[in-house]
Amino acid sequence: MNRTCIFAISLACCLLFCTSSSAEIYRYVDKNGVWHFSNIKSNKHYELFLSEKSRACLINDNMWANKYDDIIRQVSRLFQVDSYLVKAIIKAESNFDHRALSKKGAQGLMQLMPDTADDMNVKDPFDPKQNIFGGTRYISMLLKRFNNNKTLALAAYNAGPQEVESRNSIPPFPETHTFIKRVMDYYRAYNGTTF
Repeated sequence: MNRTCIFAISLACCLLFCTSSSAEIYRYVDKNGVWHFSNIKSNKHYELFLSEKSRACLINDNMWANKYDDIIRQVSRLFQVDSYLVKAIIKAESNFDHRALSKKGAQGLMQLMPDTADDMNVKDPFDPKQNIFGGTRYISMLLKRFNNNKTLALAAYNAGPQEVESRNSIPPFPETHTFIKRVMDYYRAYNGTTF
């Protein structure tokens, strides 16, 4: 049995049998290349793999999450951005609702502000393909601007690149910290399904 198969079985067991008392799943790979999973961080080698929210997103949102996969893959290849990161941003920003509109005026799947949509040549921010195109192009530019540091790029996506550059770190805004954590939780969840 290959490692992918073993991983899939392990992940399925974790997802099916973890109770509410085991809100997180940790993992590490040992020197022999064997993956270990636990609901307890019993030593320093374990890293967070799935949080309760991430597991719920995988179990409950597959229909919506998969609806835009072809567009996400296509645009991610074009702009050389990890497709799982794009998918995680969409999940965190709009929960896959292409008609989402925030109180601040952010629009569509990737919650583009009107000025950002204009800068990214998005004519209709509620059109899924255009929105994913614009949002992926924007995160691609931010990743390049911040030397492929996902955390800083996500902070810039949420708070604006000037806020990140002026501090040379994540701005001290609770909304930005929450956004980064949510995106990275979803990213780990989506990315973890491919091992």
